[in-house]
Amino acid sequence: MKKLFVFALAGLLFHSAVIAGGDVPKAADKTVQVDTKSSSVVWNAKKVTGTHAGTVPISSGSLIVNKTKLKGGTFVMDLKSLTVTDLKDADSNGKLTNHLKSDDFFSVEKHPQAKLVVTSVTPTGGDTYDVTGDLTIKGITNQVKFPATVKAAGKKLTADAKITIDRTKYDIKFRSTNFFENLGDKAISNDFVLDVNLVANL
Repeated sequence: MKKLFVFALAGLLFHSAVIAGGDVPKAADKTVQVDTKSSSVVWNAKKVTGTHAGTVPISSGSLIVNKTKLKGGTFVMDLKSLTVTDLKDADSNGKLTNHLKSDDFFSVEKHPQAKLVVTSVTPTGGDTYDVTGDLTIKGITNQVKFPATVKAAGKKLTADAKITIDRTKYDIKFRSTNFFENLGDKAISNDFVLDVNLVANL
């Protein structure tokens, strides 16, 4: 009799949930921490006479997921540890690295970190999304939009994105044709690109 009562009560509660619109409880959103050692950010920049590339370490980050579907996230980049990877000559590499860390570019002594906070995520089919976020560089925040791909394999979740950034919106004006004339072959493109690969454990 006691078992029958328990089953009847369970059935009544389930029926009540259906009437209330909760026919099947949904899995709750979950926050997973980014594995900073396995994740990476590669930057690419162009100038009239060529290109440069390097890396920016991720110091912290998290992704908000529902099962394996992206819902949000944030990550912080360590600009003090920015590197240049395309110049093999140590002297040239050092000069460019130090210049990028100076007030002409990222002012890393004053602003050692850059941060991206996801504000909206729109699924576009399969593992792809259109993402909008707030990117802060040099204490200045602007909205950025970019496509992202998020995949799960076992207990690993990977999120890949390519983010194009207009540096002049962050008060990085050095050799920009928006602010200086007659630069000729010394001009540097206003846009640079971050190739982001985030890895997290589910």
